[in-house]
Amino acid sequence: MNKLFLIIQREYMALVARKSFIVITLLIPFLFVIIAAIPVLTSELNSSSSSLETVTVIDETGQLSGVIADNESFRFIPLKGEPGKTDAKKFFDQSGDSMSALVVIPANVLDSAKVNIYSKSTANMALIKHVTECLDDTLTSVKIASMGVPNLDKMVKEAQVYVDINSVKLSDDGSESESSTTAAMLLGMALALITYMFVLTYGAMIMNSVIEEKTNRIVEVIVSSCKPFQLMMGKIIGVALVGLTQFLIWAVLISAIVGGLGLSIAGNTMEEIPALISAVQSVNLVSIFSCFVVYFLGGYLLYASLFAGFGSAVDQASDASQFTTPIIIVMIVALYAGIGCMDNPNGTFAMWCSMIPFTSPIVMMVRLPYDVPFWQIAISIVALYTTALGMIWVSSRIYRIGILRYGKKFNFKEILGWIKS
Repeated sequence: MNKLFLIIQREYMALVARKSFIVITLLIPFLFVIIAAIPVLTSELNSSSSSLETVTVIDETGQLSGVIADNESFRFIPLKGEPGKTDAKKFFDQSGDSMSALVVIPANVLDSAKVNIYSKSTANMALIKHVTECLDDTLTSVKIASMGVPNLDKMVKEAQVYVDINSVKLSDDGSESESSTTAAMLLGMALALITYMFVLTYGAMIMNSVIEEKTNRIVEVIVSSCKPFQLMMGKIIGVALVGLTQFLIWAVLISAIVGGLGLSIAGNTMEEIPALISAVQSVNLVSIFSCFVVYFLGGYLLYASLFAGFGSAVDQASDASQFTTPIIIVMIVALYAGIGCMDNPNGTFAMWCSMIPFTSPIVMMVRLPYDVPFWQIAISIVALYTTALGMIWVSSRIYRIGILRYGKKFNFKEILGWIKS
């Protein structure tokens, strides 16, 4: 055990003391915030820097002239036209570069519900959206008026009902509490992505560490003082502690950044705070994060042992793809299974994917916010850790032979022989 602790300490300090680890750990939270803000900033910059475009509107119905209103991006010039006689090319030739697009409202627009937009290049999406919004309500009103029923337009508006769904969770004792499906879905998907990224990133880190020591022949000195199994487990546990350290630092920094931004925005959106607090309280965070830690560690042990075992069978990182590709494919399948289970987290497919050890660390993260039955969680955890221990045993048999084999590329058949030997 003393040797194992020494190896864990060595792996942990070797990674944490690197400048790259410190820089990445401090920069990643700010990068997350910047990435989240980029779409908003891009949209604002794009709208503020866009020039005013001139669009001609030809109304062949004679009734919709001027319906399409100007906005900050487009200026519309309404013209009347004869049904079926609009020559788009002629209008563009006459206008030159002063007109960016031509909107033609055909005479039968009430029946066809189609409007043509002509332009020299692909039509601007913002233009299509604005024209659609302006014409939808107007054409609906015109069609209702053409039916000749007095006050039909008013009756239709009064008959429209907009349903507001309120999700209520009913407990076993009959008490009711509000629940937020959106909060549950976002939390589950976030935890699934964290599990996927962490396991993939740090699993690859273990494999690269094994290959580096093997290439530099350092491992020959190390295994003269300890067992290969101790070395492999020391690496797995040491890198896991590095990951947890990094994750805790990120959690603190992101919470501080988001909290600071939230306080600065709260003054303008005080009415949204109660709804946000209610959404957070509707999810059992203690239970979910407790299960997250359990599944996270189980999934990490399962996949990290495979990365370490197969990493010992190669001399260069470029040769490891034949072994790591199947592992990565399984993880991608697990991620897509989790995404597919978001619509029906209690369905049969979701249930079985959360029981299979290779997919359960990710899929169960999506299901946990939806109150998964305890017996399913218990069976899933037992299956996950049983399989993880089995993979550690298999990987240790690969590791003890492959770590001292050089100069040859091994295939799955030969590695299978190592496991059986």
